[in-house]
Amino acid sequence: MRIGIDGRKIPGSVGRGPVDNVRYAHELGMDGIFFRTVLDMTPTLDAGVLRDVRDCADELGLYLEAGLGKVNPYAMAEAPELRAAGDGDTLLGFTRMIAACARVGITELWAGTANYKPYGGRYAYDRFRTDVDWSDQLAATAKFLGRLAPIARDHGVHVNLETHEEITSFEVVRLVEAAGPDAFGIVFDTSNLLQRGEHPLRTAQRVAPYVRQTHIKDAALSLTPDGVLYQERTVGLGVVDLRAILPILHAANPDLTITIENAQPWDEVAVTYPTFTTEQIPLRGRTLVEVFDPAWQAGHPDMSVAELGDYLQLARRSDALIAAGTLPTFDECAPDTFGLDEAVQAVRASADVLRTIVAEAGLAG
Repeated sequence: MRIGIDGRKIPGSVGRGPVDNVRYAHELGMDGIFFRTVLDMTPTLDAGVLRDVRDCADELGLYLEAGLGKVNPYAMAEAPELRAAGDGDTLLGFTRMIAACARVGITELWAGTANYKPYGGRYAYDRFRTDVDWSDQLAATAKFLGRLAPIARDHGVHVNLETHEEITSFEVVRLVEAAGPDAFGIVFDTSNLLQRGEHPLRTAQRVAPYVRQTHIKDAALSLTPDGVLYQERTVGLGVVDLRAILPILHAANPDLTITIENAQPWDEVAVTYPTFTTEQIPLRGRTLVEVFDPAWQAGHPDMSVAELGDYLQLARRSDALIAAGTLPTFDECAPDTFGLDEAVQAVRASADVLRTIVAEAGLAG
């Protein structure tokens, strides 16, 4: 399993071009780079730029992955670049992006279903929008995937849906199975699922047959009277058991790459995610998962008592490790400033932990 880094969140990405970000990934000791969307490399889908990126990655021996964008029609208005890529025709925009990637041999393509919002509680997630039901969003997404399917097949690519913050792994699996695993797959994010009350090991077992890309993150949890606090963390500083998860993924797909999705410096988040203002960004340091709320529970019909019990037990374990000093506290992992130097240190630390796991489990190759 080769270890790479997210091309959108690589420290300092905002100030570099795509080729320089590939080179910097190599300088950081990464085996690859995963640009979130092909438009992050070139907003105009310039064939020359994409060829330069491909050539640079090949020269340095790095894997190169990319993505498309949101495939939930109710979320597309927040990403006008998707429609612009097709001169007003969204499906044409996706067709052009897929074709541009295929021409340079990028065949595993990320896609998402919504955007995290800087609000507290359930309204951070489009799952709980009050203008449109989540079931309607899923139906619209499934319909759009049906339109993408022949395009993906014609170009020999897989469009891979992320286990994003707003969608459950059960729903992602159903979407992939309905649209066709020959053209669709899953991007397994190892901590997002905790925001849906899912246990990481159980989720890995559910999604493994379809996982073709990854976002590797860690997280800590804490039980409160109102629910479970979630905090994204550097790999090794949380309770996501990657030593158990990575062998499951490797058994299903030995060629799978593992891409670190690192925390960005605070001043870069506002550029990468324009829906966040500077004062709202720190809210991501703690997110309340309202697992005890009846409305939250009703919004998760696939959740079993057994898995919720495992999830709460994981939160208890996280609290115990923090109390024992084995893991840092929530305050220690949410500094007032998180700059470039801290981000680089976090990337290097994550990579060191992952290399150790891969080596000890015999997953290198």
